[in-house]
Amino acid sequence: MTVRARGIALAVALGGLAVGAVIAPAATAAPTRSAAGDWAPADSAPIRPGVVTETEGGGSCTSNFVFTSGDRTFLGQAAHCAGTGDATETDGCDSGTGGIGTPVTIKAADGSDRTGRLAYSSWVTMQEIGESDPDVCAHNDFALVEIAAEDADEVNPSIPFFGGPTGIDADGLTPGELVYSYGNSPLRLGISALSPKVGINAAEEGGGLSHEVYTVSPGVPGDSGSAFLDGSGDAVGVLSTLNLAPLPVSNGVSDLAAALDYASANGDVGDVALATGTEPFDASPLGVPAEALAVPALPAG
Repeated sequence: MTVRARGIALAVALGGLAVGAVIAPAATAAPTRSAAGDWAPADSAPIRPGVVTETEGGGSCTSNFVFTSGDRTFLGQAAHCAGTGDATETDGCDSGTGGIGTPVTIKAADGSDRTGRLAYSSWVTMQEIGESDPDVCAHNDFALVEIAAEDADEVNPSIPFFGGPTGIDADGLTPGELVYSYGNSPLRLGISALSPKVGINAAEEGGGLSHEVYTVSPGVPGDSGSAFLDGSGDAVGVLSTLNLAPLPVSNGVSDLAAALDYASANGDVGDVALATGTEPFDASPLGVPAEALAVPALPAG
């Protein structure tokens, strides 16, 4: 069974366990705007990966990466963050969802609220074009929140603690490969050192459209949408689901390369490109508890 958790209540039902998601790799638009001069300083930028987004009619989630298309700037989140149905509705081709233009509150790092809007949703797009591939319907879980033009100069694309992304992972993950993530659920009470975590890829589902990942500290409700990096700092995917079977308490991570290709081919936002971080990737950053960086053991069998 697979569930998605947008709110806080599911933490009790699932014993506080995780949420996550990833999609299959393919050729993507090249990363853009990597020069440090193009962005606000990483240590003071109010808008950056990992800030919380609250979608009207949906839920509270963690943003993943920064993206651009022409002169537009976006924060990534999971499409299910705008979902209007139950947490067990995981098929993006028929689940209820808010539409394009839905207001999204960006809970900026300086304590202010910034207003964005839903500019792209894989769920909305798949329903509009009549997507019928069951694997794509199940695992394409990606959305873009457009940042208001007046806020675009207050953005930095670097992942907190780990730095990066350095590019896009276009090769997918192999079993046993390590991944790095930053979740910012309100359940962590704003203690940022509890947000970084290391995981291990256990298996793939949907023909490679979803990577099943284990972390020592599984994602909790509110972590949905958070970023996953590989060992080189490349962007891998987006936390989408909590899987109760076949791998108990694993996270499904929607592959970013495939999600971006789908958005560029079928959405209405042009050619979307990942913004690379201004800070170098570091798999063992200072200030993170050792247990958060411990490699989890895979379940026996």
